[in-house]
Amino acid sequence: MDYTQIISDIKNKVYHPIYFLEGEEPYFLDQISDYILDNVLTEDEKGFNQSILYGKDLSIDAIMTAAKRFPMMAERQVVVIREAQNIRNIEDLAPYAEKPQKSTILVLNHKYKTIDKRKRLYKAIQKNGVYFESKPLYDNQIPAWISKYLKGKNLGIDPRAAQMITDFIGSDLQRIVNELEKVCISLVPGTSIMPDDVERNIGISKEFNNFELQNALGNRDILKANRIINFFIDNEKNHPLTVILGNLLNYFRKLLVYHSIENKSDRSLVAQKLGVNPYFINDYVNASKNYTLDKAIKIIAIMREYDLRSKGARGGSASNGDLLRELTFKILHI
Repeated sequence: MDYTQIISDIKNKVYHPIYFLEGEEPYFLDQISDYILDNVLTEDEKGFNQSILYGKDLSIDAIMTAAKRFPMMAERQVVVIREAQNIRNIEDLAPYAEKPQKSTILVLNHKYKTIDKRKRLYKAIQKNGVYFESKPLYDNQIPAWISKYLKGKNLGIDPRAAQMITDFIGSDLQRIVNELEKVCISLVPGTSIMPDDVERNIGISKEFNNFELQNALGNRDILKANRIINFFIDNEKNHPLTVILGNLLNYFRKLLVYHSIENKSDRSLVAQKLGVNPYFINDYVNASKNYTLDKAIKIIAIMREYDLRSKGARGGSASNGDLLRELTFKILHI
């Protein structure tokens, strides 16, 4: 089952005796377990029939004892195990998973790890419950995820604003949600988040950010590019060189992909291959005029060199600011 289907089933009161939630992306795991805690039982039922336990303090026997208990004055009980990745010998839970208590909803929140899918526990969960693996999203999937999240709140977002947030925060979904909530609180349903809203409420400059640096380099706008990198250097804590290099490397790799696309007239195909919103295709069209395929390849090689230098692999005493200035100069004058 995927995240949407699990939430939909719970809304429709389709429950399973075991939910085993695991994986590297904790946001979806917490959302599912919290939704179960908030919605399966009434407030009156929760007092006697809802338990939240922590894996570090639990044995398998303690989990089975809690799960086999009968509900009091209710149809079912809910037992949520947080930090289930800390449970020792979790495979020993297999006998319970093979014959789970029908009146119990047992939720195991097993973050950052995965169980062996060849073994008995996984097979029993697949047969009698719900197994969900939460995988991290790639950076190029984040803007679309932000848009989908906001759509559920009857809000939209300008593609530039979504990219600003992605470039600044990365793929930490919980942090993205926390920042979005700061913006949403002041918006009217049916409206969209704009770059001004992001700057005002989250503190990400709409002029001095990685997205604008990419555009400045893509357009070979020397003045704008240098204004942005000077801002980055003066605010190095919020704009670490490793993040800047990562974003620029990703940008020029996409430019390589753009050069390789034969049918550039099909904008939906181009957007799909680049992994970007169609809104941004013109940025790559303009950049391709300024940087041929050969130049883009050379720039990526240069960036790898500066990435190594920033990590001390090539020696030297240049500061991160000096490295960024040198790199920007070489890209603009290649």
